Amino acid sequence: METEIIKIRPECVEFSLEEESGLCRAGEVIKRGGLVAFPTETVYGLGGAALNPESSRRIYEAKGRPSDNPLIIHICRFADLYEIVKSVPETAVKIAKMFWPGPLTMILPKASGVPYETTGGLDTVAVRFPSHPAARKLIEYGGGYIAAPSANLSGKPSPTLARYVVEDMEGRIDMIVDGGEVGIGLESTIIDLTVETPRILRPGFITREMLDKALGKTDIDVTIIDPGSAQVPRAPGMKYRHYAPAGRLVIVEGEPGRVISYINRQAAADGKAGEKTGVIGTTETLDQYRADVVKCVGSRGKEEDIARKLFAVLREFDDEKVTSIYSESFSDQGLGQAIMNRLLKAAGNRVVRI
Repeated sequence: METEIIKIRPECVEFSLEEESGLCRAGEVIKRGGLVAFPTETVYGLGGAALNPESSRRIYEAKGRPSDNPLIIHICRFADLYEIVKSVPETAVKIAKMFWPGPLTMILPKASGVPYETTGGLDTVAVRFPSHPAARKLIEYGGGYIAAPSANLSGKPSPTLARYVVEDMEGRIDMIVDGGEVGIGLESTIIDLTVETPRILRPGFITREMLDKALGKTDIDVTIIDPGSAQVPRAPGMKYRHYAPAGRLVIVEGEPGRVISYINRQAAADGKAGEKTGVIGTTETLDQYRADVVKCVGSRGKEEDIARKLFAVLREFDDEKVTSIYSESFSDQGLGQAIMNRLLKAAGNRVVRI
């Protein structure tokens, strides 16, 4: 399959005639059952017609994704929510007013017209209303309902740049919309509204603190499900290893000075054993590390920068054929919780506490 690549200006609100025409053609591809990768405010998504079972099957096939891992349906108008869910609770209306359009996904009871191929066999559906102008325009041209996980091969870091979408998906899908670098860099927060106390299934840019303020109280699912478990994942990213670079990643947690010393010792030992070593550090510590490749994800005082850079840094280690990677740990509060969630998944929960 030949994959067409079209370009739009990053985060533009008013599209040129050429950009509008390209997005319209991309929408026609979706409606015909094809697949289109496109930018959102979080990461690049891999879109297909959400109400077409064959499109959802094609998404799983293109990604190499297990078919019990639910897809998120993206909409471009709040009113469209009522067409794909059985009922809309007041909690959904309340947080939609605060956080939609934006990086928040709600789990709700699915309507009968939503195929099980899209929901991973569940009677619930994950729904998001993105804020990215190109995403919303594509959803409109594509028929109003686009199922879209991240546009990467299953298990690899989610793409925040179109070149990584090309790397994973060229020849597998019909079209890629190149919108430059995305803004947030981590997938949306997912909240389950089908339980008595709303439960966060995946942390993201919309933090638990923000949702607690809106809803009064939320729970958070802190369980990491074993890949061999028979338990069905309630939302994307709950069951399988995700975001992983090709090299072995270890997170090191503890007092900063001891973390730096430990990482440098391990990197030196790995280097002597023939490994190409890498370190994920911060602005505050970067010059203290000794490894073949040292990457900065930003300052600890600016977690938004760390979130935006994390997946790109993991991809860069692959580009440079790094085989042994060590990372500092981060806060488990606010946006740091989402950063650590992705790092832990990428590391397969390999953590050294010193």
